[in-house]
Amino acid sequence: VIVANVMRELGNHLRRRPCELYPSDMRVHDPITRSFFYPDVVVVCNEPKFLDQSVDTLLNPTIVFEILSSSTERHDRGKKAWAYRQMASVQEYVLISQETPYVERFTRQADDAWLLHDYQGLEASLPLDSIGAVLPLSEIYLKVEFSEEE
Repeated sequence: VIVANVMRELGNHLRRRPCELYPSDMRVHDPITRSFFYPDVVVVCNEPKFLDQSVDTLLNPTIVFEILSSSTERHDRGKKAWAYRQMASVQEYVLISQETPYVERFTRQADDAWLLHDYQGLEASLPLDSIGAVLPLSEIYLKVEFSEEE
């Protein structure tokens, strides 16, 4: 549900912009770490570059989104995060919790350092500076039911 919500909100925002939006079946390759990943959602602005003629492996993502789960969180915060930060094209890396309305956004700074911003609660909004968009957390989590324990 969260992936569909993010895709819908981004799709509406990007429909007349020079950016493409891809779901989790678009593979991303980092030639520096020689890693391949399948992010939950990926945005590429300007001309997408692909590994080969198959057009199924993206080389220049602008924003990468991962929806955290107990089985993927460690990998999403570890090896994947490190590899994405090595890619010069990546400007923002977004981690979205499934357990509670909470989003972390890492942004590349001018000196290539990364800055963490976090957003909590359904009243908050997620700014995506690299594409000039703002996604309300209430839309990201639309129709998501949280357990009482959370």
